[in-house]
Amino acid sequence: MSQDLTPQVFEGLERLCAPQGGSGILTAPVGSGMLAAPAGSGILTAPAFPGIERIEAQFSGNVFEPHRHDTYALGVTLHGVQTFTYRGERRFSMPGQVIVLHPDEEHDGGAATEAGLHYRMLYMEPALLMECLAAEKIGLPFVDQPVIADGALAQVLLAALGELDRELDDLFVDDFVSRVAGGLSRHSQVRRRALGAVAWKQVRAARDYLEAHALRPVRSGELETVTGLDRFTLSRHFRTAFATSPHRYMLMRRLQQAKTLMGEGEGFADVAAATGFADQAHFIRHFKKAYGVTPGRWAGLQRLYTTETGPFSR
Repeated sequence: MSQDLTPQVFEGLERLCAPQGGSGILTAPVGSGMLAAPAGSGILTAPAFPGIERIEAQFSGNVFEPHRHDTYALGVTLHGVQTFTYRGERRFSMPGQVIVLHPDEEHDGGAATEAGLHYRMLYMEPALLMECLAAEKIGLPFVDQPVIADGALAQVLLAALGELDRELDDLFVDDFVSRVAGGLSRHSQVRRRALGAVAWKQVRAARDYLEAHALRPVRSGELETVTGLDRFTLSRHFRTAFATSPHRYMLMRRLQQAKTLMGEGEGFADVAAATGFADQAHFIRHFKKAYGVTPGRWAGLQRLYTTETGPFSR
């Protein structure tokens, strides 16, 4: 990937809000992912695990366009300062701090200084946290401050973000999700409320059906048949379990598939047709709304994180 991309290339980059103000630099051990000042720009994508995506990114440039996604965004800033608007307030991130963005919360962002920004982030489906907390019969904790100074939580996140060329395994993820849930609960400003019984069997059936049929229109009647719930009850339970609506869940699955096809070199018109969008313009509009950047810019920035490519610098 070219190392000569101009700062404007990075305007609107999706999922790019890193940690904010507070206490000093986190000192991390060797191998934890706290790298030397980086060289080059772009996004590195780690091997995926069901329900978890991990990236490393660095860039410089101006304000990022508002966007939102259907996962939790959890990360640690490595270098630089970022400024962004979230829940109506301007925020600032500093190296070593943790960022916590909730699903479907709109945010923008940009590097606050000419030094640019370098961070690692993971995107976790709310269902992972929800299933972890289900035994306690409590809902998802809400952290109203998106940038927090918590060295312990930062180290938990870096356990998954420190070696991006390493695939995650089931046993690691089980413990990791549990520790993340505990860390978020420490910062929840509202006492976790007891959760009424979620129709887990039905919402999982709906989720599986949406994933299996995401590339075509799915009607409400189909989900009613699959789950045995009326569409309004299903919508309430689905949002409680997965922090988003069935419609948006299906749309994001289409966009994830679109990114895979783009990575394989497919043209945008073909990607739009293959992933159930009406046309290329329809696809581009939804992609930009979800990720804050056009498909063309995303394709130009992204590369797979492998042993051969490595991080931006060592």
